[in-house]
Amino acid sequence: MPEREHSKGEPVTAGSIKINDVSKRFRLERDRPTSIKEAILYASRKRQRNDFWVLQDINMDIAPGEFIGLIGHNGSGKSTLLRLVANIHEATHGTIETQGRLAALLELGTGFHPDLTGRENVYLNGAILGLSRQHMNRLLDDIVEFSGVGEFFDEPVRVYSSGMYVRLGFAVAVQVQPEILLIDEVIAVGDEEFQRRCMTHMQTLRDKNTTIVLVSHDTDLVKDLSDRVAWLDHGHLKAFGPPTEVVNRYLGSIHP
Repeated sequence: MPEREHSKGEPVTAGSIKINDVSKRFRLERDRPTSIKEAILYASRKRQRNDFWVLQDINMDIAPGEFIGLIGHNGSGKSTLLRLVANIHEATHGTIETQGRLAALLELGTGFHPDLTGRENVYLNGAILGLSRQHMNRLLDDIVEFSGVGEFFDEPVRVYSSGMYVRLGFAVAVQVQPEILLIDEVIAVGDEEFQRRCMTHMQTLRDKNTTIVLVSHDTDLVKDLSDRVAWLDHGHLKAFGPPTEVVNRYLGSIHP
């Protein structure tokens, strides 16, 4: 398995994720002008800015092939952390290092251009991941079959239902054979049969040593699938360890 040198001299193996002292701040501005007129009239007025720390001092070392469950209340920072790992956002402090091809299914429409067809978006996503058109040609039939979008494959994705978005996005994410797969709870949009197929395919990827990080509110699912579970609470990592232990601590905090 390929390796490269970690910045501290440690080897980083394909599929690994190293999150070192990561914090993320969003800046909230009050009294933001809502029109050109307001912007001109109040140009000299100082707007009030508040810093909101979504994540603070997060440290996680994820080994290749691990299945990590990420739990916590809404607004705890779970989705933000996935976006940082996926390099969609940049950390305010700290570093995140990943090695290997990374695929992410984070929200409806992520990585899709609404005016392009399903087929065109498949090739676009492949190019973003560094895969050639010839490579994507070989994967195309499996992507179409798994997604089940049928005749809509050559229609602009803006006409897709939420379920079709998710099915095509998941099909692309898993068929490109990533070494790291990040999944937000978006697969819950699909029907029960599709969710079952997703779970089966994630198990297949796991058997192939793919590293998977799954955000979910389904604590039973998280306990069943995960090697370790991370619990985020108001931007802090409260626990990271054995699934049953961490999930029980989390549930205990909700229902003391």
